[in-house]
Amino acid sequence: MADPTLLVKPSGLETKISNTDNNNDDELFHPHTLTALLILLAWLFYAGIRTNHEDTENSVKLGILAAICCFVFIGMLQLRNGPFVRPSIPFWRAILSLSVLYQLFLVFMLFLNKKDARQFMTYFDPALGIELPERSYADNCETSYSNIMAQIDIFVVAHAVGWYGKAMIIRDYWLCWILSVTFELLEYSLEHQLNNFAECWWDHWILDVLLCNWAGIYFGMKTCQYLEVKEYSWVGLRQIKSLRGKAKRAVQQFTPKGWTRFEWKTTSSPKNYFGTLGLMLVFLQCELNCFYLKALLWVPPEHPLNTYRLTLVFLFALPGARDMYQYISDSNTERLGVHAWLFICNIMTESLICLKFSENEFTVPAPMFVKIAWSIILSFLLVIFPFWRFVIYPKKSSAIEGKDE
Repeated sequence: MADPTLLVKPSGLETKISNTDNNNDDELFHPHTLTALLILLAWLFYAGIRTNHEDTENSVKLGILAAICCFVFIGMLQLRNGPFVRPSIPFWRAILSLSVLYQLFLVFMLFLNKKDARQFMTYFDPALGIELPERSYADNCETSYSNIMAQIDIFVVAHAVGWYGKAMIIRDYWLCWILSVTFELLEYSLEHQLNNFAECWWDHWILDVLLCNWAGIYFGMKTCQYLEVKEYSWVGLRQIKSLRGKAKRAVQQFTPKGWTRFEWKTTSSPKNYFGTLGLMLVFLQCELNCFYLKALLWVPPEHPLNTYRLTLVFLFALPGARDMYQYISDSNTERLGVHAWLFICNIMTESLICLKFSENEFTVPAPMFVKIAWSIILSFLLVIFPFWRFVIYPKKSSAIEGKDE
């Protein structure tokens, strides 16, 4: 989770980092492409001979798994470098490879009909493919101790951990809190479609926002603040004499090489403003996709597939947000980084799948109040405020640019 020293002109802490021996940056994973090619071919030869007598079903499963591993292995060696170098450059190339594979999987799902897609999920787990029971969390909203405690389960911990991860990705208190409150408003707005969005008021604002979200955001930002002020000193393994020192250095390989504070400066320019709004839109859409995909593909909330997806999304979003920040904050950056580009593509393709499979699923129309309220909010965010901020009073914008976060 480290920031690049090659993409951004170093300053401050980053200058100190960049002045160290850059040859030591990735020495634990120095690429040997010809050796890797020989290893890959030897493994393919062994796998081809070993699986000669498998039945058709196992052959297909092993073949698909081998193709995935082969693609990721090639990506570790040949794909473009991302913004991070820790724990190793090949690791983040592998994450980029998985993002490409995930996109291809989503495109494949997009071309299935809803019935076939649900049937396809049984290849991951035969227990899937069964319609989920409807559940509402607003059946009993009495503010008794026993009723409140009944709502606290393992998902409360998962909720807090999720917001800890979001804070590590976004690195900004205000954006995290805006996203936190906005998602609760989205749950209110969409509870006519998904019953599990219907929650008691204290579940929305006390358990979710003030307890889980606050804890995750607070500890996530405290971690970011620690990483901002931490002094990083990287020494190569060859310069360390003791075995204990080498082991400690190997463990440090999995910590950031450096840490940059994100200052989005949302209202400083149209690029920053609409770029930040776009980032928030993608994150909110990512959250909604989690609930809609579960409901439409009949995947129970506790199923491991949900955890796998969230883990992948977290790993995709870490370099993706860094690419997005680089694109917004650096005037010399003319193109969006590949991690951010693919992350946006992943989330929006998920949304297209949800849109396609939603046909004949949600028959209750949105309340008129919801339509009017969001029309006003979007009009203000996309038209009224930017027109006032960047057209009517552009000079005022420049005067207070340094104060905006």
